[in-house]
Amino acid sequence: MTLFSTSRTGSGQSAPGRSRHNLPLHYLICGILALFMLFPLVFMFVGALKPNADVLGDGGSWRALIPLHPTFDNFVSAWERSNFGRLLLNSLVVCGTTVGLGLVVNSMFGYALARLRWTGRNVVVAIVVALLIIPFEALAIPLLLMMTELGWLDTYQAQIVPFIANPFFIYLFYSFFLALPRELEEAARVDGAGPWRTFRSIIVPLSKPAYASVAILSFLMTWGQLLWPVMATRSEDVRPLPVGMSVFQTLPPLQWGDIMAFAAMMTVPTLVVFLIFQRAFVQGVAAQAVKE
Repeated sequence: MTLFSTSRTGSGQSAPGRSRHNLPLHYLICGILALFMLFPLVFMFVGALKPNADVLGDGGSWRALIPLHPTFDNFVSAWERSNFGRLLLNSLVVCGTTVGLGLVVNSMFGYALARLRWTGRNVVVAIVVALLIIPFEALAIPLLLMMTELGWLDTYQAQIVPFIANPFFIYLFYSFFLALPRELEEAARVDGAGPWRTFRSIIVPLSKPAYASVAILSFLMTWGQLLWPVMATRSEDVRPLPVGMSVFQTLPPLQWGDIMAFAAMMTVPTLVVFLIFQRAFVQGVAAQAVKE
């Protein structure tokens, strides 16, 4: 019995030692992967600061990552040639409205599926899960016909309304709400709070990581969407940034410095949103990982 206990203790103590011994290797691998992921981003921002002739001319040397003669002329040129201000406003309107309404609708739907008891709830959950595997490309043509019938083509509504409710975000909220302790809701019910008061006063404050995760993912999906805006928009008055960039890079003369500057200005809002919600997003991912 003593030998068995000693062997267990020895093995238990050696495992953390082996884990600490492997930490430098883990950090090395993560550092290499980070460099691979950051290289295109750094190349884009550096290229936006270079004269147009140097963007591709320095591509095969160390100078590709260093602006030897930095200039902001590319940003000014890209802003004026592409009407970037209007495109940015369109993207902000579409993304802001879609994300804001989506947080409300998807979280309420997820709460109704996770906590409320009503006839057909299990069927609706199964439908939401089934919708996760249907690609958007399979729904694009029927959705375009619906927008045509409603007279919504070339409008903000066509880019916002179909994407407010999202089965992936509904299921994310649903799984997060299931993990919350029911005792809090039972205590609120004893105090006389109804479902809406319980959701607004108890569930929402406890679900900030889930809201941050959905906000970031929804913003990224909407900000970079190209297929649907190409199909649903016709004029520059409602055209978002991805469509504007696809048109801008075909305009003569071909200026790679301007294209890099356009891409850099388009990337900055996504970095800002991620930095704002970074802590809550990481907490949400960690909570999901621990739960799994």
